[in-house]
Amino acid sequence: MADFISALPHFNAFLNFSSFVLLTSGYFFIRRRNVIAHRNCQVAALSVSILFLVSYVTYHSQHGATKFPGQGIVRPIYFTILTTHTVLAAVIVPFVIVTFRRAKRGDFLRHKAIARWTLPMWLYVSITGVVVYLMLYHLYPSK
Repeated sequence: MADFISALPHFNAFLNFSSFVLLTSGYFFIRRRNVIAHRNCQVAALSVSILFLVSYVTYHSQHGATKFPGQGIVRPIYFTILTTHTVLAAVIVPFVIVTFRRAKRGDFLRHKAIARWTLPMWLYVSITGVVVYLMLYHLYPSK
């Protein structure tokens, strides 16, 4: 079980990066008016993000917090990224829900209006999740 738990941060980073790629692909497709591919990418991004949330909660309920060992100027940089990531991760949830509900109902004008806000926030949360992971586990790993 310990091996499973210790693998979750790596899996979570993969899920965050996958979400980023799917969201970017979905944006690419809608700009080219490929609505079906757009929808499939966005639904996949939501699914990956939900799986991430389950995995994240599982990891932190078993492991607790991971302390950042970096020192010097990198420390405030890390905590700035972590704080903005965490705040936006909470803020984004109702935006994602409303954006998806509007699309599902076929209210595409209002969907597009909120998606202009949702997409950049979601992309930021996804990519900064990967950055936090890299800083914690690869650039400044605990000794």
